[in-house]
Amino acid sequence: MKKYNALLLGLVALSTAAFVGKPSDDPKRKGLDLSGMDLSVSPREDFFLYANGAWLKNTEIPASETGWGSFNILRDENNRHIHEILEVAAKSKAKKGSIEQRVGDFYASGMDTVAIEKRGYEPIKPILAEIDRIKDYKSLLAYSAAHPLEGGGTFLGIGVGADAKNPDAYIVSMRQTGTGLPEKDYYTKDDAATQKVREAYKKYISTLFTLTGTEAAKAQKLAEDILALETKIAASHLGRIEMRNPIAQYNKFATKDFAAKVPNLDLNALLTTLRMKTDTVIVGQPKYYEYLNTMLPNENIETLKAKMKFSVISGASANLSSPFVNANFEYVGKTLNGQKVQQDRWKRLSSQTDGMLGDLLGQLYVAKYFKPESKRRMDELVANLQKVFETRIKGLEWMTEETKQEALKKLHSFTPKIGYPTKWKNYDGVVVKRDDYFGNLKALSKWRYDEMINRLGKPVDKTEWGMTPPTVNAYYSPVRNEIAFPAGILQWPFFDPNADDAFNYGAIGAVIGHEMTHGFDDQGRQYNYMGMLKNWWKKEDADQFKQRAQLVIDQFDGYTVLDNLHVKGQLTLGENLADLGGLSVSYAAFKTYTKQGKSNEKIDGFTPDQRFFLAFAQIWRTKTRDEALRLRVNTDPHSPGEFRTNGPLSNFEPFYEAFGVKPGDKMYRPDDIRAKIW
Repeated sequence: MKKYNALLLGLVALSTAAFVGKPSDDPKRKGLDLSGMDLSVSPREDFFLYANGAWLKNTEIPASETGWGSFNILRDENNRHIHEILEVAAKSKAKKGSIEQRVGDFYASGMDTVAIEKRGYEPIKPILAEIDRIKDYKSLLAYSAAHPLEGGGTFLGIGVGADAKNPDAYIVSMRQTGTGLPEKDYYTKDDAATQKVREAYKKYISTLFTLTGTEAAKAQKLAEDILALETKIAASHLGRIEMRNPIAQYNKFATKDFAAKVPNLDLNALLTTLRMKTDTVIVGQPKYYEYLNTMLPNENIETLKAKMKFSVISGASANLSSPFVNANFEYVGKTLNGQKVQQDRWKRLSSQTDGMLGDLLGQLYVAKYFKPESKRRMDELVANLQKVFETRIKGLEWMTEETKQEALKKLHSFTPKIGYPTKWKNYDGVVVKRDDYFGNLKALSKWRYDEMINRLGKPVDKTEWGMTPPTVNAYYSPVRNEIAFPAGILQWPFFDPNADDAFNYGAIGAVIGHEMTHGFDDQGRQYNYMGMLKNWWKKEDADQFKQRAQLVIDQFDGYTVLDNLHVKGQLTLGENLADLGGLSVSYAAFKTYTKQGKSNEKIDGFTPDQRFFLAFAQIWRTKTRDEALRLRVNTDPHSPGEFRTNGPLSNFEPFYEAFGVKPGDKMYRPDDIRAKIW
């Protein structure tokens, strides 16, 4: 994030008339949303409100949404594009097996509410009946391994992924599971908001059981028993902040050795049935499996079965008939996130199609909505930011030369991915039927499981993407050392090929820098240039980094969100560091590589530097419902938008210069507590 020193004269001279109306006379150029600003707010006191205040006052969160802002607006627009593609495909009578037929028929099957309502919960009845036949914990474990997609994941979180210390190879990993509330603290905290969530969760559990024929009093008892069981399980879990430590979660065992630690689980038999026979496993949270080893033989088998049945019903609820959909919405949508009404079905099915058939739908989306010139511009931006990042690493006064060389090696090894994959998945063997929505979901889930299993023994496929092309987001993968920017985010308000450089560097440039910085945040810095979890820092450099990062933790701990609820500085550290680094690197690239960055010529009354910071602030504009905000603070590593704006900017000297920020202003932080890292 960037900070400026703007002429105080320039700020005083700006009149409200300069900001009224459309951002530009050119309808093709969107750029800054000047009409969304609030000039009654001083940029030196609250820059988020200065840049977005009028938008915040005039914007209502749609009833079907948990929040509304730059990301939501673009996602909604993309969803409409996807909807248009799917409607055309569904009506196309395309050749069987073609992309259009499969995505069109999947979408049509999910929109066939008559058939879905008629089936009720028939699709999961056989699963529930089979769980009913379980007699003891050993047969429960055997069922879990034989049916990993039909309740088997209730107590066993076993999968295949890249080995963090050998990132070119896949390995079996085991993670904690067994709980349904958002975070382990939800089981023990006694504040009113948390108690409300727990009560709603119990109601949700009992409602689902009654919908599948359980008598009301028994359903209520099952809900109490399940919550009590999950409360015990949660005590064995790591919390979200503890889960940020990748070294603590890299616990590699010979399978026979870990099997000896948990003899009641019969681990070798489980892995064989799961088709994951291996001599080595990584156990992220051993304490959970050690607890499971002692809990399962001693827990009431009826409670364990009820927990598994609830997992099946809840997992399927959004895709069954309307009573189940409504029950899911009452808890997840209303209680946890504050939604007023359910999203339209076409929106849910458009998102579902993207999630299940993303590589097929993505091809249709890219062909229609992603322009080659966008990729060319992004290539240029990424290259410029990478060169600036190199210069900044070389100039760090707090890092020794030895560690700098390793940091540069990592930076030069970044793999940028822009727009869409070079190799598309085809979902071979999956037959999509127009009249069987649940069957389609089941077939695709099985395909994904088989794909995962078949990775064992093969090299990691680094052409794969972690997001679909229409996704409005971006990511950095530490084990692949790659940064990726799907086509979906390469649109206004993040990117506009027709806008000035100040806008694009302040918006998408900061996003690019954000993802680059993730390679050097508190988690990413623990992986080397090969994506290997390996220390490449000299101790004095690591100590310097931690001291500087602590300033960011302390800063964000001080931000109040609701009542006495504060941002969790440790939980959000990685994202906050990435925001600060992204701002700093993109600003330097803007000043170094663009003609506008070396100019003081105003557009719409703003200098280039001011426009850069306004663009940065406007990508984080958002309004969020209190329920969703509370959930986010407790579980999400991203800080709320206002702090993603004001937090980094208040650490950035160029922002001070651009807007005349002085000691005593709220946006000013004294030098001794100002974070300066990358």
